[in-house]
Amino acid sequence: MSIAICPGSFDPITLGHLNIIRRTSRIFDRVVVCVMYNSSKTSPMFSVEERLDMVKRVVSKYPNVTVDSSDGLLAEYARQFEGAVVVKGLRAASDFEYEFQMNLINKKINPEMETMFLTSSGKYTFLSSSVVREMARYGGDLKGLVPDEIIEDIREKAKQWRVH
Repeated sequence: MSIAICPGSFDPITLGHLNIIRRTSRIFDRVVVCVMYNSSKTSPMFSVEERLDMVKRVVSKYPNVTVDSSDGLLAEYARQFEGAVVVKGLRAASDFEYEFQMNLINKKINPEMETMFLTSSGKYTFLSSSVVREMARYGGDLKGLVPDEIIEDIREKAKQWRVH
């Protein structure tokens, strides 16, 4: 059985993330979406538990996709899935540089870990969780940026972040 791990902070999950997860689910027998704690992101909009809930709701339509979380290193997390491949989405050259560097570090920690890069669909190359958070903060329309199932969650959370 082929297994993929799609890691990310998913703060919040976007249609770009979902596009990568959907495409990965067609390539691999099993996909584990892992909500990661990212220490470089100092002020997440959503708690890990809230992100887990949102991700579970939006991937429930894919029978071979499960959701998990980790507050450790991805390379260590991947050890529990023999032969798993980490799948990372790339939007631009800058993503590649960062992800390539992360891949080298991960390989040093876990030489058995393989990483596969999927390029983003063109309509999502501009899209990031940061863009969504900023749009939500200013009360912008989130339709077409995030799954419909979580728009209200983001609007509610953004009310406390809203610019006055």
